[in-house]
Amino acid sequence: MPVASSAVKYQLSFKTKLWEDILGDNGNLWFAYTQQSHWLLYNPQVSSPFRETNFEPEVIFSMRTDVDLPGMRWRVLNLGLVHQSNGRGLPLSRSWNRVYAQFGLEWDNLSLLLRPWVRLPESSENDDNPDIGRYMGHGDMLVNYKSGENVYSALGRCSASGGHGALQLSWAFPISHALKGYVQVFSGYGESLIDYNHNQTSIGIGFSLQEWR
Repeated sequence: MPVASSAVKYQLSFKTKLWEDILGDNGNLWFAYTQQSHWLLYNPQVSSPFRETNFEPEVIFSMRTDVDLPGMRWRVLNLGLVHQSNGRGLPLSRSWNRVYAQFGLEWDNLSLLLRPWVRLPESSENDDNPDIGRYMGHGDMLVNYKSGENVYSALGRCSASGGHGALQLSWAFPISHALKGYVQVFSGYGESLIDYNHNQTSIGIGFSLQEWR
């Protein structure tokens, strides 16, 4: 049964280049970090705690491809190693490590990022969530369409083995020079690690800061 809740979700992300032009004039090494928190702000009965925080450091090797394909252009290939965990002790500890290949394609104002991944194995005594692949899937696909200053996005995940996954739809629109508003709908598994095996549906509105220049 889908789970519904009232909470504030906020996310901090950054990405920095560690090494440029590793292969002549191509190939860059990046480090990225994302932290996402779910805050029960509207639950004063339990002092409005942070219910869950997920930490996601990542190392990415990115290559420019610029290959013409029928009706599209293959712009980039990213190879990554990513860790995700919630930093909690048993029985609430959740974590996994993945390697992935991400293919970036473009058609005019439409872009597509296709990312299959493989989970790195862990010993049974150290694995807090051995079935996480059944719910979080074996890859994701992000589609972005830009119309003026509006961006419409669809992020989907699927699991070939478990038949589970998730879909997230977003609309980002300008508010001011440095601020964007957004509307987001999520349905499925894995909005947060603690609930990776619970089906959830959420609707949110909020704002985001643009990249610093």
